[in-house]
Parts: sequence; C-alpha cells; structure tokens
Amino acid sequence: MLLFAGTAVAAVAAAGVLARVDPNQPGHYPTCPFLAVSGLYCPGCGSLRAVHALTGGDVVTAWERNPLAVVFLPLVVVAWGAWGLRLSGRDAWHPTRIPAGWVYALLVVVLSYWVLRNVPGWTFLSPA
Repeated sequence: MLLFAGTAVAAVAAAGVLARVDPNQPGHYPTCPFLAVSGLYCPGCGSLRAVHALTGGDVVTAWERNPLAVVFLPLVVVAWGAWGLRLSGRDAWHPTRIPAGWVYALLVVVLSYWVLRNVPGWTFLSPA
C-alpha cells in the first residue's frame, strides 16, 4: 500500500510541476530523443504539453498536442485505481485478465498513430 501512496504522491507532484512549468517555453524540459535524432514524432511527442493543458482544464489544446495521451490518460487512472483496490483486498479488474487480442489491438493503435502522425496530410495528429 505504501508503493500505491508513493505513486499517487509522485503523480500529483509531477502534475503540479507540469501545471507550473510550461513545457511550451524552451529550456524547461529536454527534447524528445526520437524527434531530435530522426525529425519524426513518436507516439509520446506532445504529451507533456497535453498534460500541461489538462492541468489547466484546456481539453481542446490537450487534444491538439497529443490526442492519444488524452484518450489513454483516463485508462491509466482507472488501472491505477484498480491496483489500489486490489492492494486493499477488494476484487477489481486486473491487467493480467486482459485478453491477448486487446493487447495486440493496443499495439496496432499505438503503432498506427505513430506512423500516421508523420504522414503528410495527417498533420492534425502532429503536436501543434
């Protein structure tokens, strides 16, 4: 349970830093290594700016920065909550109960997103 509480404190602290220190201003956070080396966007590019926008309640800007992060963030929060319920002895959804097909579908979604956000004409998926 201590690890669960520590994770919660770390997540709140990270969100607090992102709320105060704007990733849109250069010099505060490192550049994405994949972007720096290849010039292409990875699936995570724009996630810091998306979370920064979400901490300010700006869902539209967050969506423009990284729609995949906006979609997956609630799923991560639900999984984290289920972990806490399991640690407290309650029966909850467990990641090992995810069918293999869902894992492969997730992999296809992330890889497709990665490719499409770098294809001309699909710039709406690229971080603005």
